[in-house]
Amino acid sequence: MKLKTYFFIAVFFAGLCLSIAQVKLSSWNIQHLGKSKSDQSISYMADLLKDFDIVAIQEVVAGPGGAQAVARLVDALNRKGAKWDYRISDPTQSSPYSSERYAFLWKPSKVEVKNKAFLDQNYVREIEREPYVIRFIYENKNFTLFNFHAIPTKKQPETEVKYFKNYPELYENEYLIFLGDFNLPESRTVFNPLKKMGYLTAHKNQKTSLRTKCDINKNNDCLSKVYDHILFPSEKINVIDSGVVHFYKDFEDIKMARKISDHIPIWMEFDLN
Repeated sequence: MKLKTYFFIAVFFAGLCLSIAQVKLSSWNIQHLGKSKSDQSISYMADLLKDFDIVAIQEVVAGPGGAQAVARLVDALNRKGAKWDYRISDPTQSSPYSSERYAFLWKPSKVEVKNKAFLDQNYVREIEREPYVIRFIYENKNFTLFNFHAIPTKKQPETEVKYFKNYPELYENEYLIFLGDFNLPESRTVFNPLKKMGYLTAHKNQKTSLRTKCDINKNNDCLSKVYDHILFPSEKINVIDSGVVHFYKDFEDIKMARKISDHIPIWMEFDLN
């Protein structure tokens, strides 16, 4: 009888674990991700990202070195114990001086891609680096990611972000998640229309950009601006946990950390209602 009892308890908990499976999503602006990144840096990035299920990357260099760097990163991830797949966007349709690529990386064992990833064309004249869009299937449910890198603060990114309030209608009946580097804090009024629709941010007043000067060994505040966000529809997506990766603490000084990137990764773990 005891063996049967233990068996049913084990089956119960195994079923419980399966029922609460979640997706762990990360977004990272990897500054100038291209041929300048050493193999050592690429391997380090893979160590930071290996435990996520999906990764959205901004600021991939528009030239061939950018696509090659993403491929190198995926190759490094594949050496960390799980199989990864990826998609890289075409260069955005802005001027040659600000054009970039985006990338999505994911574990096929966790999620499946539905249709082809694409650069959104609805506001290609109004948004300098148009968002990169991909649809995933998880447990027979769909969700759509908008990967975005806004223009710099001095160029007023509000002029681009204001169009995001139209996407829920343009992509009706889809679970939209907006993520990336908005170069704005989530407290700005330009986000209010989305908030009124039920969108929430996974992080509150979380600084994500690195200072140019900071003594890491003295535990100074090495983070500067609240720029990176994940916005999700609260009625459709249940957030289990969220956070950031303070990778710069692995380095002796901030200059060495900034060779990896001038932003830290953000993440959100969720399931679908």
